[in-house]
Amino acid sequence: MIITKRWLEDFIDISKIDINDICKKLNSIGLEVDSLEKVRIPSGVVVGYIESKEKHPDADKLSICQVNIGSEVSQIVCGAKNVAEGQYVPVATVGCVLGADFKIKKAKLRGVESLGMICSSTELGLPKLNDGILELDDSIGELIIGKELNEYRLINDDIIDIELTANRGDCLSIHGVARELSACYGINIYEQEKNLEYNDKGIGQLLEIECESAINSSLIYKAGDFEELKVPLLYKLRVAILDLYKDCDIENILTYSTHTTGVTLHAYAKSDCDTLNELSVLHIKKSENGFDEVYGKERLSTISIKNEAINKEDNTYILEASYNNPEELSKNVFEKKIKTGEVYYKTSRGSEPNIESGMEYFTTLISKFGAKLYRGYEVFTEDKERLSIDVSIKRVSSIVGKTFTKVKIEKILSGLGFIVRDGGSGVLSVQVPLFRHDIKNIADITEEVVRIVGIDNIESTPLQIEEVNRVNEASEKIIKKNKIRAKAIEDGFFETLTYVFTSKETLVKYNLDTVDEKLDILNPIVNELNTYRTTIITNLIEACSNNFKQGFKKVAFFEIGTVFDTARKESKKISFIFSGDREHESFLNNGKPKLIDFFTFSKKIANSIGSFDLEPMNEITNSLIHPYQNASVIVDNKIIGFISKLHPNVANDYDLPDTFIAEIDFDKIENSLVKANEYSKFQASKRDLSLIVPKSISYSRIRNVINSIEDDTIQQFNLVDTYSDEKLGDKESLTIRFVLQSFEKTLEEEDITKTMSTILDKLNTALGIGIR
Repeated sequence: MIITKRWLEDFIDISKIDINDICKKLNSIGLEVDSLEKVRIPSGVVVGYIESKEKHPDADKLSICQVNIGSEVSQIVCGAKNVAEGQYVPVATVGCVLGADFKIKKAKLRGVESLGMICSSTELGLPKLNDGILELDDSIGELIIGKELNEYRLINDDIIDIELTANRGDCLSIHGVARELSACYGINIYEQEKNLEYNDKGIGQLLEIECESAINSSLIYKAGDFEELKVPLLYKLRVAILDLYKDCDIENILTYSTHTTGVTLHAYAKSDCDTLNELSVLHIKKSENGFDEVYGKERLSTISIKNEAINKEDNTYILEASYNNPEELSKNVFEKKIKTGEVYYKTSRGSEPNIESGMEYFTTLISKFGAKLYRGYEVFTEDKERLSIDVSIKRVSSIVGKTFTKVKIEKILSGLGFIVRDGGSGVLSVQVPLFRHDIKNIADITEEVVRIVGIDNIESTPLQIEEVNRVNEASEKIIKKNKIRAKAIEDGFFETLTYVFTSKETLVKYNLDTVDEKLDILNPIVNELNTYRTTIITNLIEACSNNFKQGFKKVAFFEIGTVFDTARKESKKISFIFSGDREHESFLNNGKPKLIDFFTFSKKIANSIGSFDLEPMNEITNSLIHPYQNASVIVDNKIIGFISKLHPNVANDYDLPDTFIAEIDFDKIENSLVKANEYSKFQASKRDLSLIVPKSISYSRIRNVINSIEDDTIQQFNLVDTYSDEKLGDKESLTIRFVLQSFEKTLEEEDITKTMSTILDKLNTALGIGIR
């Protein structure tokens, strides 16, 4: 977006503010200045008046001009085609330096003395307007012969290029940027004059507009006679600064007015309109893609999207000011993928919705420049509802970290065009102006306040963090899961992730539970995954089988995942599988590792989930479990899962060697903190106790009896050996190793004997068993 300081002064008095301060202010409010160019005409260039012109006697393309430069009349030889008597022109006098190695000197051209040079716009450092000399007029100020051009403020300007973000369409105009500076500096914007020149006809005598009711655009139409229109120099130069100058006055003044006001303006030649009963007719209707289009004899424009070239041969034009909601417009263009024109850049970001003000500005200008307007206008607009936001002063201050008064916020927002009313209780009712399409909520309002106050003017305050207890059931489960995963991986298991679906035929084949048919999957993704899994084990068995087919001799997997019961109720399980060699081939095992066994597998499970007890399973409910090598996993006298060797028939089905499986209820695994316990500094003693026990008595009963003994010296005991032979008959020998230790002294032999006797007495009384 290109602006100039003098152009901004058409709307706001910033003449006494330094341009560098203006750039700094623009940056601080989010309108980033990309470049600043100071245009200054060199000293020695003055206003001249061509009193006479005659042809050079020895050159067809040269003219000899007598030019009044105030102090004298100088003879200047000029080669421009457009030089003429009676023109005011810029004259570089003798001694003037126009650029590096370009100093004006007395010269002779084809034998005729020349004392100076009549300049073109580019030779003065101004934008190019033509291929000839620059003709001056009083739009730059009163023309005084001999006055230096660098004293004319309007053409010695400061050009600022602003890099706008896509959401700031409200600043794609001189008026929009002036509005921002007005709020920053607290300077009021000028009220623009309205002075129109009419001819003696009304618009109804010239034009009829047929408009469909379904259009979305807001439109205003006027008409004018442009036969005597002449755009002054200053306005041409400003359009040329935008790099949009064309050899057509109506196009230039349309460009100028659109850039100034932000209102999208266009014109249609009367000769391009349709005709009906000697009236010119424009048809406005919806296209197949849902865009509003203007037709005369043919399509003349797609409103806010693309305008066809203006016919320059006519003198009477229909003038159009339009507006479309940028969000709806951009969405429709994106969906329909249609080709857009130059006008779409502004309209898609948000042109000025107040099209009446834009039309008034434009018609005032062209009236001043010689055009005659037809009285009246055609309007197709609807009242647009403004977004209203309740703004808490306390909330704004909280977001920013600085306390603001209600008056301060109200002043800032009012300066930016918001309508602000006091809602009471520290709340302002704010109506968002229609040109601010980017304002949606209180955060956006707060940003506006911060922009104008200036982020550098807000003192930094320490960030206060009040940490709350974020530990909950979900976080504890995540912590437990990660701990178990880490331990299982340390013990040689690889984690897998399989579908929650499985084959119903597989579940039925191995007598596993299946989800009730009424609750089962209606449309499985594939036939092999046609039901919800009721166990993870079958998925792990298939994964093991696939790995052995690839040549692996040792496979160990685990998975923590969801399973379903017959009523499709979810629960979480952790399942393990270990198949084949319990270790890799190495020097230590002579290249012949042993196969995994029940107790090695159980120890790995215990290392992963924590300590537990094992008891033979009371009931085998499926065909995966080995009938003789199985156990229930018990924690705190509750069964939380099972460990088993895979049934040989299942192993054969999948071509697997010795394989062990386990499935544990994840939610029943303890997640208690590890507590540091006091330890004794006195030496521990170990004693073995060999008992003759009927085979009908399980070790768990013996363990429970020993645990019930109230003796602090019994620190630990474990079953270390079992023995049976024909002599023992229906009995067997169990050897239990005890670790005895006191916290008060080193145990003496009589203390140890006393404890061991207590254990024997208790076992004999409770179970009727004694030493071997």
